[in-house]
Amino acid sequence: MPRRGRNHRITTLPLAALVGGLALVAGCGGGEDDTAKAPRASKSATTPAAGIVAPAKVEVIAGLAGCKPEIRIDADELREGLCHSEQADYRITTFPAEKYKEAWLDAASVYGGTYLVGPRWVVSAKAEHLEQARNKIGGTVQKLGSTS
Repeated sequence: MPRRGRNHRITTLPLAALVGGLALVAGCGGGEDDTAKAPRASKSATTPAAGIVAPAKVEVIAGLAGCKPEIRIDADELREGLCHSEQADYRITTFPAEKYKEAWLDAASVYGGTYLVGPRWVVSAKAEHLEQARNKIGGTVQKLGSTS
């Protein structure tokens, strides 16, 4: 699939950078119980009430959540934006390919937490806000395990 305007050579994100980026997201996990045992998550309902799932674009997902994003990371492997709505604060991370999202989720499982996950995107927020966001954005709520 051709990309617009830039030479996008896909490179792998060094694990240290990926884990470092996840440390920024760990605060958005919402203080979930750290005693979870499974590295991958239990899943709740998988589609929003309208049956629509947001595309992998930070600005579109933020708009559906009712906020305007501030882009914090714009790299070949991911884009990340923060946005604040009246209901919640969101960290929206999008990926150019599913394999980058899976690598991100694998690394995030070390920190635990609950995330809203869709095709090539992940939304971080306090756990109590994720189900409401899922109704607007789509995706699946996943609770990632912690190794501690």
